[in-house]
Amino acid sequence: MVKLTLRMSHHLKPAHAYGIFALFLLVHGAAATEFRVGGANGWTLPPDPKFNPYNQWAEMKRFRTGDSLLFVYPPDKDSVLQVTMDKYKNCIVDDPIASFQDGNTLVTFNQSGHHYFISGANGNCLNNEKMVVVVMAKRSNVKRTFMPNNTSPTPAAAPVLSPPMFAPLTPPEMVPATAPAGEASPSPPSPPLGNGASSLMMSSVASIGVLFGTSLLLAL
Repeated sequence: MVKLTLRMSHHLKPAHAYGIFALFLLVHGAAATEFRVGGANGWTLPPDPKFNPYNQWAEMKRFRTGDSLLFVYPPDKDSVLQVTMDKYKNCIVDDPIASFQDGNTLVTFNQSGHHYFISGANGNCLNNEKMVVVVMAKRSNVKRTFMPNNTSPTPAAAPVLSPPMFAPLTPPEMVPATAPAGEASPSPPSPPLGNGASSLMMSSVASIGVLFGTSLLLAL
């Protein structure tokens, strides 16, 4: 009994470990991601005012709802403002959607779409310290429609052929008349001679007459 229990526990250990690993992958895949804006440089004034490194950084990432951005900056020199698209383009710092000045700002995306951020420091936005982030919805929120497997296309109904308006008339069969009992059946009449046969007969008679007359003359 003890050996059987040890053997069963020995087989259950790999399955238990596999279940824990699968659960870890599931939780890890469903967990949100935190992105540090600007990488190691953080949220600061770009060295080249004609180039925006933050938009290039954001284009290389994939953001989904539930993810968050971490802005790291000196609180006494900079700030983060979340604004509308128009204020982003024109670097308007008045009446932002949200304003942060703690130096370690964490912004979580609760909805998909475009999100706009600019620096609240004087002149920094005009020198490309600003960023656009495109957030996509989670895949689990996408509705999909599936056709049931047991459905099959309805066969098209066969066309109904209507009968013709007039049926073709079948000629009656010619049945020869039978003679009464005790009498011979009359023979069918011979076909009349045509004009060609009559002409041939007349020419033959004329030829015989000419030959006969010529023989009489030679005998005299």
